[in-house]
Amino acid sequence: MKIVITGSLGNIGKSLTPILTKKGHEVVVITTKVENQRSIEALGAKAVIGSINDVDFLTKTFNGAAIVYLMETWEAVGNLFDQEIDFKSGFHHIANNYKKAVLASGVKKIIHLSSIGAHRSTGFGSLTVHHDVENILKELPDNIAIKFMRPTSFYTNLFRSMNSIKENGVIISNHGGDRKEPWVSPIDIAAKIAEEMELPFEGRKVNYLASDEISPKDIVEIMGKAIGNPNLKWIQISDEEMLESLLSKGINKEIAEGLVEMQASQRSGLLYEDFYENIPQYSTTKFTDFIKEFALVYNQE
Repeated sequence: MKIVITGSLGNIGKSLTPILTKKGHEVVVITTKVENQRSIEALGAKAVIGSINDVDFLTKTFNGAAIVYLMETWEAVGNLFDQEIDFKSGFHHIANNYKKAVLASGVKKIIHLSSIGAHRSTGFGSLTVHHDVENILKELPDNIAIKFMRPTSFYTNLFRSMNSIKENGVIISNHGGDRKEPWVSPIDIAAKIAEEMELPFEGRKVNYLASDEISPKDIVEIMGKAIGNPNLKWIQISDEEMLESLLSKGINKEIAEGLVEMQASQRSGLLYEDFYENIPQYSTTKFTDFIKEFALVYNQE
């Protein structure tokens, strides 16, 4: 069947695309960059160049698709260091583009990459944009089935702390401690999405995704051993200090405030309230598997 994938060969697409092509599906990957075409085609998929901000382009690309995989990224809205961008409005705009294109193209099955924290409109900072997007997609007619995929924190988010680890031997955040939290591998997300594409679609369904549970304290202990720095530390700072640090780096104020609130909800445990009422079966890629990849990248740079 024809499946359209948004998000190019990002964290999910680079694993999802080859799974689907090996199963014999006709896979169309949307990318904004011409230079990605060769890599996409090497995986057995068709590359189409265009923007998810273009409803006509989306409609044309969705035509004839059995399933569309929809996702939004901050980068699709704009540069995180641009102080003039309203990122919440940007996500709202993309969601409405998707809704219009699905209606115009006749697509009846959607898998949407949402996020933990999408179950409520407030309290989770940047993640609450996914609540807005889910609600916009729910406005589609009932005969259009949607599977909302809500992953927990990606292991790969830890790459963002690479410089701090290399330069100062620390991970800094406004949350920390020894309470275990759910994390997920993008590889496992892709595998679950591929599985769900071949299962029946009916109505609106939410799937939480997680691979392992691990605390910040355990993360630095395992990571420290893997990279040869047993003194690696996770330092928890105040919300005010975290916000000041992000703003001093030039990050968009809306994004900075959203990140601080998101991590504060991790600290309190509020972020995981709905997850623990709907705990999924944990996937196979454990943190000890991911840390081998992290150590390899760390030692190459």
